[in-house]
Amino acid sequence: MILAAAQTKPKRGDISSNLLNHYHLIELAAQNGANLIAFPELSITGYERENAEALVFTEDDYRIDHLKELSVRNNIVIIAGAPIRIDSKLFIGEFIIAPDDSVSIYTKQFLHEGEGDFFDSSFDYNPMLTIEDQNISFAICADIDNPLHPENAAKNDTDIYIASIFFSPNGIPNAYSHLQNYAEKHKMNVLMSNFSGESWGSPSAGQSAFWNNKGELVAQMNDSDSGLLLVEKKGNDWESQIVKF
Repeated sequence: MILAAAQTKPKRGDISSNLLNHYHLIELAAQNGANLIAFPELSITGYERENAEALVFTEDDYRIDHLKELSVRNNIVIIAGAPIRIDSKLFIGEFIIAPDDSVSIYTKQFLHEGEGDFFDSSFDYNPMLTIEDQNISFAICADIDNPLHPENAAKNDTDIYIASIFFSPNGIPNAYSHLQNYAEKHKMNVLMSNFSGESWGSPSAGQSAFWNNKGELVAQMNDSDSGLLLVEKKGNDWESQIVKF
């Protein structure tokens, strides 16, 4: 199994440009044999609050059609984030696009301070995925600040916990501390994807990373590059590779 964390520099509100970046990175991940690629929080739009309404996606939005085609063609699971409206509610969400042409939606469960003015939260949209007998659960940004979130994932026999985040240079030490702790405590492998460029007018910290289920940091990217962090399961161990883009 090969997993990829995409580290990207979003263009604020420029959906077309950000999607084009997604397409290129998905193809690059597929060329390197990846079974799954995870993008950061709200990766398609960049992180937004006030402008989320203008950038909103629907559950069956036509703008993800090419992502679906790439998933099927390359036999790769794609996790891409956007503000998503379900019924009358607006969520910080992500599309989990599978090679069988199915699309699931995960919604952020624990909102950051200030997000509740613009978004709803829900525990109702919490799919799990299985690849090569590995159970995979998902998290978005502030979800990882609440120990209940990974605890619930562990109760569902999660093997791989994937966090799509937008953390600043000031926040990234806490993210690292939390994720290392969850990996060790719950015996889960943890993959984290973060932006490496400015979003919402604020800097992001990059440093997308992977911890094994012993809590050991296997690999990390730096704070400025765009590209892929690739990790491959070899027996009980993981090998890593960084591909700049």
